[in-house]
Amino acid sequence: MSATAPRHFSMIRGFHLADAFTVANAACGVAAIFQAMWFVASRDHRRLWVAAGLVPLALVFDVLDGRVARWRHRTSPMGRELDSLADVISFGVAPAAIAFAAGLRTSLDQAILLYFVVCGVSRLARYNITAETMAEETGKVTHFEGTPIPMSVVPLGLLMGAFATDTLLPLRVFGLGLHLTALLFLISGSLMISKTLRIPKP
Repeated sequence: MSATAPRHFSMIRGFHLADAFTVANAACGVAAIFQAMWFVASRDHRRLWVAAGLVPLALVFDVLDGRVARWRHRTSPMGRELDSLADVISFGVAPAAIAFAAGLRTSLDQAILLYFVVCGVSRLARYNITAETMAEETGKVTHFEGTPIPMSVVPLGLLMGAFATDTLLPLRVFGLGLHLTALLFLISGSLMISKTLRIPKP
């Protein structure tokens, strides 16, 4: 017990103030998933709206952790990895879980949501590698390749608008069910992994 305790404490001491906002980001994502599951179990629409609202709240924490890190001049490889893990939960898994709960449940819908999450994971892994290379060459990451994963708040917002108006637009493609709304996540995932789309980083 005494031998392992110092290691745990040293890990906690290794956290910076910005990391607290990153953890809050991840907590919002997990809470959004829980609320989406509660909606499936209870059909209480308020649960789904709370789930959807937690994702932009996670975005607020995501923005704040970067601002705090720059303000305090405290950045680290651990902080970057922590940020990526939180983003996968809040802007990848959580929106997919909310979309599934909202009604995108056909085989094609699920395949698209899986694609969306995998694109998000790939996007973040690529960013971590390229960010390290750019930082070594120029001292600063100048642009994003593909859209940042927090942009998933856009298809999520459009999905919730369709959910509110009961316009998820189901149809059949080659005998398989598909909701046109699912294509929003297909487009979002494809934009994330694009190598030709470059967005200046503020």
